[in-house]
Amino acid sequence: MKTLLKGIAASVVVLLLGAVNLSAQTAVKMTFSGTSENTANDLLQPNASNDEDHFTGISTLGSFNLGEVRAISNNPSPSASCSGINQLHFSEPAGGGIFRFGDGSLLYVQMTQGDDCIDFSVNSAHCVLQFQVTGGTGRLANASGTLTLTEKVVPVLTDALGNPVYLAATGQITGQLWGVTNPLGASGAQ
Repeated sequence: MKTLLKGIAASVVVLLLGAVNLSAQTAVKMTFSGTSENTANDLLQPNASNDEDHFTGISTLGSFNLGEVRAISNNPSPSASCSGINQLHFSEPAGGGIFRFGDGSLLYVQMTQGDDCIDFSVNSAHCVLQFQVTGGTGRLANASGTLTLTEKVVPVLTDALGNPVYLAATGQITGQLWGVTNPLGASGAQ
């Protein structure tokens, strides 16, 4: 009977430690580079075009790739943070993506807000996207939280009318996650 009680007590301790690990907060910092382009994917947002991004980077969660699709308004809108004489602001009404980490774990995100500020005087755009984490697989199966992506985008290729069609992007992603088991994956480093 004593052995049985010790076994049950040990099991309870292991379960509690696991639960503590799942509820622990993980600060996330990522840096990335990659490309952005128009896409045939259509998020069916009124008066918007669609963009597809392919980013690769390193982070506190290990190396990663990010694929995302987002709708960008076709009409500029007012913004206090993007109001210079050579600047135009465009909102992003919808989007989402999938992070794939080096250990094969996936992290799913939905965009809750997006803002692009195009500065024609320096031929680049500054974009800020807010993401809600909606789940994942592997060590990120129970993940939740929020992430903020900040990027600088510059045109690399334009069409015959001078419209950018292929762009280079660099930036960072920061935020907080909960429910991450072993933040650096099974190997402990990537």
